[in-house]
Amino acid sequence: MTIEDIALTMTPGIGVKGVVHLLECFGDARQVFAASEELLTDRAELRPDLARRIARRSAMPAAEREWNYCRKHGLTAVASTDPEYPPLLREIPDYPHVLYVRGDVAALSMRCVSIVGTREATPYGQRMCGELVRGLAERVPGVCIVSGLAFGIDVAAHRAALAAGAKTVAVVANALPDVTPAQHEPVARDIVAAGGAIVSELHAQVKQKGTFYLARNRIIAALSAGTVVVESPCAGGSLMTAHCADGYDRSVMAVPGRAVDAASKGPNLLIRNKKAQLVLSAEDIVSELMWDLGPAGAGPRSTGQSPCLTADEAGLLACFRSSDPVSTEELGALCGLGTCEMSVLLLGLEMAGAVRQLPGNRYIRLMDNL
Repeated sequence: MTIEDIALTMTPGIGVKGVVHLLECFGDARQVFAASEELLTDRAELRPDLARRIARRSAMPAAEREWNYCRKHGLTAVASTDPEYPPLLREIPDYPHVLYVRGDVAALSMRCVSIVGTREATPYGQRMCGELVRGLAERVPGVCIVSGLAFGIDVAAHRAALAAGAKTVAVVANALPDVTPAQHEPVARDIVAAGGAIVSELHAQVKQKGTFYLARNRIIAALSAGTVVVESPCAGGSLMTAHCADGYDRSVMAVPGRAVDAASKGPNLLIRNKKAQLVLSAEDIVSELMWDLGPAGAGPRSTGQSPCLTADEAGLLACFRSSDPVSTEELGALCGLGTCEMSVLLLGLEMAGAVRQLPGNRYIRLMDNL
């Protein structure tokens, strides 16, 4: 980590992707600032005014103030060219070149899974969040829970990790060492004391306008092998995090809920539209991320995988003898199950994208090779 790394991110007119482009052209921040205006315009194809700002090192005084600010407040600045930088985050095309960390930087490179959800969490959502985190802490050595320290599901995930003895990382949309919301400062202190970290890409001199939450969400998604949406309305930050995770080829998972519950509409839609894998337990998350197969399963997902079905679901699916629609009465006669049990299995098959319900209480098989 050098002061040039900070200065590069503080140069006016050079955004996140502009920094990534310059690093691709020159290798590291020191080489960027060592380049002439001509080389910056020729090799990096910068506008002359931007090349001039870099060549004249115009952001260096601000970077020196930030360097001293970090030392004063006990913050660690990590550049993407440092070995401590989290490798999964480095894989995305719009990674932040500098992270500001309060706590243990090593937590960012653990086996991370992101758990996000609505600020208006229900008792069901809080319970599911707690059960998932406890199950992961029991089953996955070195697991780290990533979230955004917001009200509702986010802070519930952090608290559940702390209670279970697991590390947790909070990605915030403000400059450190403060956290937003301020009411969660006690939780932030506990996170750091337990070996976790509070993370931001924002330096202390950025103007706070409350516009950094969407950008923050991409970091939550990118730090982890997968993202779990516990509860969310039809729109909101949690679904944006899921969208980012999907765009980065990371696993997207969702906890289903009742169709009439507003807080479950987002996860239900993700599952219905086959944008998320249905998860009911920590075992489902471990299986989706292939963590039961060893460390190699912790990276970006492979595409084109068929949804996994339980043995009972697979048995019911086998009752679809052709591509013709089948009524629930016919299915009941073929499988010998009661109405209630069969309805639950049909719901699972529908959420897995294996069948679709038609008018008249009939179902049709969608895929043959499951």
